[in-house]
Amino acid sequence: MDKRLLTIQDISCVGQCSLTVALPIISACGIETAILPSSVLSNHTAAGFSGWTFTDLTGDMPKILERWLTEKIDFDAFYTGYVSAAQIPHIKEIMAKAARSGALKIVDPAMADNGKLYAGFGEDFPAEMKKLVEGADVILPNLTEAALLLGESYHGDDYDKNYIETTAKKLHALGAKNVILTGVSFERGKLGVASYDGVETSYYFAEKQPISCHGTGDVYASAFAGALLRGWGLEKAAALAADFVVESIKATMGDSDHWYGVKFEKALPYLINRLESHSVVQKASA
Repeated sequence: MDKRLLTIQDISCVGQCSLTVALPIISACGIETAILPSSVLSNHTAAGFSGWTFTDLTGDMPKILERWLTEKIDFDAFYTGYVSAAQIPHIKEIMAKAARSGALKIVDPAMADNGKLYAGFGEDFPAEMKKLVEGADVILPNLTEAALLLGESYHGDDYDKNYIETTAKKLHALGAKNVILTGVSFERGKLGVASYDGVETSYYFAEKQPISCHGTGDVYASAFAGALLRGWGLEKAAALAADFVVESIKATMGDSDHWYGVKFEKALPYLINRLESHSVVQKASA
């Protein structure tokens, strides 16, 4: 039976983030991708747009689950992104009732960046997000989100390897089996991730690009989820996702009109080729 992943997060109709990123990227990885929108926005809420529409879909979640259970629809994996506090109990119920045996839970605690919570989240939201982190197979926080989950101060760029590894262990202690900290850097010109599996921390760094783009966290988490479901190990999936983000940013540079996201579509052939090359090597060595 082919693997089926359910991703639960908002739809920002324009802006290359959330479900408009997750659905095509995970599908390109060869994984059947089902979606459960947490809300619908006309466009994302980052600077550049003057406003947006917003429709909350919390009330639909229990009705959708009821229909799925009636139809005997279930999933090999769950990947959550931007959701509200009120939706977390519904999401946990979906994960409990619509899971195939051994289903993975991948949680991107999308709530903050650069030391600040996203607009619309109150100071009490990190405590609610911890309820999704507990029991997750993998969590993918950036350093701001990690600090908020732990109730600690954000360090900005002022940290060392000991801080990263201590933070990863503390997050693991919250109940996550594996931790991937994104946006880690120890030297100028390098940016990457720290992966902790409960035993040791490993690192992967790529060349830091000269521009920052909206939505790269969603691009990263989606590529990671797709690779993981394709059978890649934690470290290799984390590295591939980082490389894919770099390729997506490179495809975007030089186009000043494309300020609202990354042209990940242009980098999909790169992602597919990497995945297929890995499959060929695996078959040859079997």
